[in-house]
Amino acid sequence: MSLISRSGKVGFASAVGTTVEWYDFFIYGTAAGLVFNKLFFPEFDALIGTLLSFATFSAAFVARPIGGVIFGHFGDRLGRKSMLVLTLSIMGATTFAVGVLPSYQTIGVAAPLILVSLRFIQGLSLGGEYGGAVLMAVEHAPPGRRGYYGSWVQMGVPTGLMLGNAVFLAFSAMDPDAFMAWGWRMPFLIGGVFVVSGLIVRLKLGESPEFDQVKHEKDVVRLPIAVVLRKYPKELLLTGGAYLSIGVTFYLTTVFGLSYGAQQLGFSRNEMLWIVLGAMALTFIMLPLFGALSDRLGRKLVFGGGTIAMGLLAFPWFWLLNTGSFVWALVAYLLICAGFAAAFGPLAAFFAEAFEPKIRYSGISFGYTLGTLASSALAPIIATWLLDRTGGYSAIAWYMLGTAVLSLVCALALRTSYTSDADEAVTTVTRPFQAAE
Repeated sequence: MSLISRSGKVGFASAVGTTVEWYDFFIYGTAAGLVFNKLFFPEFDALIGTLLSFATFSAAFVARPIGGVIFGHFGDRLGRKSMLVLTLSIMGATTFAVGVLPSYQTIGVAAPLILVSLRFIQGLSLGGEYGGAVLMAVEHAPPGRRGYYGSWVQMGVPTGLMLGNAVFLAFSAMDPDAFMAWGWRMPFLIGGVFVVSGLIVRLKLGESPEFDQVKHEKDVVRLPIAVVLRKYPKELLLTGGAYLSIGVTFYLTTVFGLSYGAQQLGFSRNEMLWIVLGAMALTFIMLPLFGALSDRLGRKLVFGGGTIAMGLLAFPWFWLLNTGSFVWALVAYLLICAGFAAAFGPLAAFFAEAFEPKIRYSGISFGYTLGTLASSALAPIIATWLLDRTGGYSAIAWYMLGTAVLSLVCALALRTSYTSDADEAVTTVTRPFQAAE
């Protein structure tokens, strides 16, 4: 098997598993914006119920850095593959459990408490999932193609969201009372079935060649996170900071945007789901294009261009959305998601190249999840609060623009010192296989 075909197989397997994980993760976000405020927080008014619902959504982001440290530790010591199988199994079990969880009306305050606990465990899983999936794809990639193959993992995000939205659309077309009674549970139960397919694909993968090289050289680190904190504190902060605009833009458009469009602008629930579905389809197509472009033009140029676009499109996104027109709202989403794709496509390779292979799982997982905690976790809550306090969208748009500026500064300051080292490691490890062939 050639290096490129082997890289494609690993990239596909990483993308499939990541799609399943993000499907499980995103259907919770969709449910948080549409039904959880009524089912698990019915004693509060609409605003407080929505805020509390988003707060349970954000619980996973608090757990993600912890999961990044835990699974990063074992991923740097035992290997990438075993952690990916474990994280996918955990995500599937917790998603199924949400699907069978009784509501507040049935078991009272225990319902939201269990809901938050399950969401926290999901966060632990996803905190370890992303770094491992990225490294399997990037570290198997042939020289000069890490941006392209790394983007395959990124494609799991819009694919998981599209799959989740499509399933929700199918069940939300049923009678509203039946949907609130049991229909919303079906996407979570279906997620348990998807996990089986993801596990089958992942169990067939081989280990990362760069990790094999680390083991061969007996260079496995005893406590990876300690090395990361001691030698790479700047890279941790800069990767987290560079991610801010991506997290804010994505979760405002896909989570906050659902409730904003439905509650403030008069769009139906299904109209907003279709708009997000269309925007994610475009994102899916553009991610590998921008990943490949970063292999030619450089990570910073493509990533920085996407970050600038997200900032500049913050106000136009609201202007077009606020027209109340389905077509213009779709255009708004397509434009801002194109900017998002330009930054998110090369992110996997960009962040991986900031850390040396022996601590890369811990470094990328912790840095990335710190960024998600500071952006994705808070964005829907901050936006909902700003909308209530100011009565308009301007403060939210300035928030989006401000995070874009900060992300751009961090991206420009981030040094990717392990570009050539990564290429050489892949070439060294795979040369015996190529000779055998």
